[in-house]
Amino acid sequence: MLAAGPTTIHALPRTRRHRSVFQALRREIMLGEIEPGAILLELELAARFQCSQSTIREALLLLQEEGVVQRLGHRGTRVSDLTRDEAVEMLRLRRDMECRAARRTFERRGSDLLPALRAQYASMETAAIGGDEYALAEADREFHRRLFAEAKLPSLEPLLLRCLSHNHRFKMQESRGRGDLRHTAERHLAIIEAVERRDSAGLASALAHHVATIFNEGPPLINPNEPIAGGP
Repeated sequence: MLAAGPTTIHALPRTRRHRSVFQALRREIMLGEIEPGAILLELELAARFQCSQSTIREALLLLQEEGVVQRLGHRGTRVSDLTRDEAVEMLRLRRDMECRAARRTFERRGSDLLPALRAQYASMETAAIGGDEYALAEADREFHRRLFAEAKLPSLEPLLLRCLSHNHRFKMQESRGRGDLRHTAERHLAIIEAVERRDSAGLASALAHHVATIFNEGPPLINPNEPIAGGP
């Protein structure tokens, strides 16, 4: 259900209002406060956020790009479903992309990759200590985006980000606050260590295990030893 009460964004510059709406709705969808299948109506959202329908429309288009909503024309916008089958395929696709990109990670000298990853890890630790699962997921997303960017495959970044959003949403709604946030942050240390060594094979191995064991408890959704598509 939508949260009660208006959320005013008039103080923001006009060009940033839709980003504010987008971030507010994205957080609620990712955390399950707006449930899968819920219908989002532009008029209702405009009243809630005290802004124009065009601002709402721009925000919903950004959410559609991430795959967390589906636009239904005059019938409104529907929050996308979460299924285990789709989660498994998204994980497999993400794992293959990240592991293949790892082969290209260290082709360039003088990169600021390591400081950038350490900064995002510090943000994850801060979020974990504060119990903010959404902020941790956002830092996690930027960690993996920055690592992938080193491979210089910009046309694939939107696909990776869509997979990451789906992975995080599925994990947060399956765990429902039961996860160990400190452990979630610390799982990135093996990736950082491989980057420190400039070890492409070690990085691919760390990423494969990291993605397969997205849940801190229980069996992996995909086999960590499953061959990577298109290569060893």
